[in-house]
Amino acid sequence: MRKIPPLRALQVFEAAARQEHFSRAADELCITQSAVSHQVRILEEHFGEQLFKRAGRQLKLSPKGELLYSELSRIFNELSDLNLQISGGESQELRLAVYSSFAVKWLIPRLSDFRRRYPDIKIRLDMITDDPELSDSVADMFISGQSNHPGFWHQLLHKERLIPVCSPDLFARGETVLIESLWRYPLLTVDEGPLGLDWNRWSIANALPFPDDFQQHIFSHVLLAIEAAIAGQGIALASDFMVVNDIEKGRLIALDLPDIFTGFKFNFSCKQRRLKEPAIAAFIEWISAQK
Repeated sequence: MRKIPPLRALQVFEAAARQEHFSRAADELCITQSAVSHQVRILEEHFGEQLFKRAGRQLKLSPKGELLYSELSRIFNELSDLNLQISGGESQELRLAVYSSFAVKWLIPRLSDFRRRYPDIKIRLDMITDDPELSDSVADMFISGQSNHPGFWHQLLHKERLIPVCSPDLFARGETVLIESLWRYPLLTVDEGPLGLDWNRWSIANALPFPDDFQQHIFSHVLLAIEAAIAGQGIALASDFMVVNDIEKGRLIALDLPDIFTGFKFNFSCKQRRLKEPAIAAFIEWISAQK
């Protein structure tokens, strides 16, 4: 006779571990937070092990909790696959986790074509700001900077290239912006966290130091800098794919100045074992054909 842990407690623990939060797990499972705590306590008593480390408001898995969560994720994924096989087909609803900038400026303008081709496949977009955990519990598909993740299939979509852009109204007609005098114009700078300020990296890459008193306006996100450039507030560095539509519609112009490759790559990812699912296979075929 098999000796297994309480199944309901395992389900609740998996949700709490994935969410790293009892309240969010309670919302997901439509139960109370106290019920989540009760089920986790049942499981801890069953194993005689602490599964979570509680430090103030933070909730982290203990080493035994990490082990249990890792195995439960695999088992629940296999159960989900088995359920689909027995019930007669794969899901036609897919969750895609994607950077907001890539979604707004590249993906969403193209999605109408996918929906026209595959009207029965529903795509839910979940916006991310940092690279998420690659897991079926987070999304079915991902567009992020991650690659070489065990068990996942990856495809390169785009190598990030920054180009200088501005509103056509920023300069007098026929005026040419010279690289040597670029610093005379307001520069719309994006603070990219660990990577630093994008115009600073551009100046280093092009061996063109700016004077200490050059005028710059700093933004936390490239989408804000692009909108400021459209409004005529200065010159921005933007990923080429983000501004192609704005350039085509005359809201921005690409200046005849050097570009810079950041080294960041946008990759599409999904579980290797799910490549043959019709809905995912259709999305991969479609996105691979996009330029």
